[in-house]
Amino acid sequence: MRNVLLATAALTLIAAPAMAQSIPNPQVNGSIGYTQLDGDDASLGAVTGRLTANFNRYVGVEGEASFGVVDDEITVAGVSGDISHEYDAAAYLVGTLPINPNFELFGRVGYGTTSIKAEAAGLSATEDGESVNYGAGANYFFDGRNGVRADWTRRDFTDDNGGELDTYGLSYVRRF
Repeated sequence: MRNVLLATAALTLIAAPAMAQSIPNPQVNGSIGYTQLDGDDASLGAVTGRLTANFNRYVGVEGEASFGVVDDEITVAGVSGDISHEYDAAAYLVGTLPINPNFELFGRVGYGTTSIKAEAAGLSATEDGESVNYGAGANYFFDGRNGVRADWTRRDFTDDNGGELDTYGLSYVRRF
């Protein structure tokens, strides 16, 4: 975790001298895709939408929201049941390193909330968790406007139960 945070901080510091070279209007990207959520006890799937606003070539903000589409089966104390991803939402500070006009690497750090629902033996329970999130990824644009995004994000939950959740995403991305 510390290495990812240090890499994100280093990326932001490297970009700091260029912050004065702002884009005339913030560049906005939108993306939609599939996210795999892997925890200790379950593997879930979600559809994720994101909106990113870059203030210059190196620094921006991002908001994302997801809803579950793939559930998993769990067994607790000999009782089988289902676990599902209800939704999540997060906001990030993003540092970007443009490699060329069509390819860029990014690191992000932010805060989010996740809701998971479990059902077993006719009972159901929903658990919401707040998390500090950090990750990295890449965007590749085929024609300067349309492209793909691949990313990894770790969610470190801050509640009493704690825990971590890794997400892996693949999305279509569009520059506006």
